[in-house]
Amino acid sequence: MDRLLVVVFDTESKAYEGKKTLTQLENEGSIVVYTYAVLGRNADGTTSIKQSDDSGPLGAVVGTSLGALIGLLGGPIGVAIGATAGLLGGGAVDLDNARVGEDFVDDVREELQPDKFAVVAEIQEDWTIPVDTRMEAIGGKVLRRSLSEAKHAVYDEDVAAMKADLAQMKAERAKAHADRQAKLQEKIGQLESKIQAQLEKSKQRRKAAEAETKAKVEVLKAKAAALKARATETHV
Repeated sequence: MDRLLVVVFDTESKAYEGKKTLTQLENEGSIVVYTYAVLGRNADGTTSIKQSDDSGPLGAVVGTSLGALIGLLGGPIGVAIGATAGLLGGGAVDLDNARVGEDFVDDVREELQPDKFAVVAEIQEDWTIPVDTRMEAIGGKVLRRSLSEAKHAVYDEDVAAMKADLAQMKAERAKAHADRQAKLQEKIGQLESKIQAQLEKSKQRRKAAEAETKAKVEVLKAKAAALKARATETHV
């Protein structure tokens, strides 16, 4: 299962230790790390990226669900940190891009207080005990949330509802008196603009989701190839 993982620490050195622990867990086969970043929360409420994954298809946190989460926390989402910057079409930041609920973002904000640090990652994880026990052992507070796959259906329903309203308005306009027709036409124009904007927004998000999925497949292939190469070297 693909998840966003946030582990909050009291010091920067502990956050780097948390990142090292993530790598160890991946090497042991407990998780797959798609992309990560080490963050620090500043006194003014913004976040600074101290370190991030800078290699491979998901080498930039910008444009991923993780990047959107960082943006919602007050981070430099507009800064190009790697080759996949701009994956979300203009760097838009909202809950739909992060694919998590608002309550999760609020929980992370509550834990990631000024002068605290965190290792954040987008991971594949089948069970939670390995990460929880290892991170808690080094003083980390673990928060995680599965990534939603249901957003596109919501967008489609919104567009369908607006199109139904549009059809009704056009039907009313055909029967209305001249003075009322002008007002209805104005509302029709506004609704048509909203529909087009929503369709474009949905299109960009679908493209972003497809690009991220393809990148994750490449990550998995690369990790499998590296594991096979190490196994071959071991038996030589």
